[in-house]
Amino acid sequence: MQESLASLLETENKQLQKLNEIVIRSIEEEKLISKKLYEFEEHHPSFKDAIADKVASFGGSWSFILFFLFVMIVWMGLNAYLLHRPFDPYPFILLNLLLSTIAALQAPIIMMSQNRKEEKDRQRSVNDYLVNLKAEIEVRNLHQKLDLLISEQMKTLFEIQNAQMDLMEEIREKLPQRHTDTRVK
Repeated sequence: MQESLASLLETENKQLQKLNEIVIRSIEEEKLISKKLYEFEEHHPSFKDAIADKVASFGGSWSFILFFLFVMIVWMGLNAYLLHRPFDPYPFILLNLLLSTIAALQAPIIMMSQNRKEEKDRQRSVNDYLVNLKAEIEVRNLHQKLDLLISEQMKTLFEIQNAQMDLMEEIREKLPQRHTDTRVK
């Protein structure tokens, strides 16, 4: 009887070890997935992309607006009031050409930068979806593992209960007959 109890405990111990191995393997897989997800983030942009990002960040800032406002005021002041022979007299056709050229060059550069940021956002959303999908799968796996653990423990408990009942039956048979008779009455 003690041998059967020892074998039951050994079986339960093996089941717990298997569950531990599954959990450890899942943790290691999660580390690998998280490394893969951040590869895109760690990607270093090319020289052209870096320039586009810097132009876009400067072109869309208050620093750019204030700097260009200052340049325009100085340009118009020099040509309208300070120079006796202005290089760009009123209506400032050269200034208009310069502004149009800057706008024509700046717009596509900013769009390139925005496209790169959009691609990064798209990749982030794909990564978020993959993480959510993995989390859902892991939750389902954990439910299955818990169900398996509960069913195995219930099976083990029933086997232990049967072993205890057998032991009680053996004890009852070994007791003197009158103890059994007095208890029945």
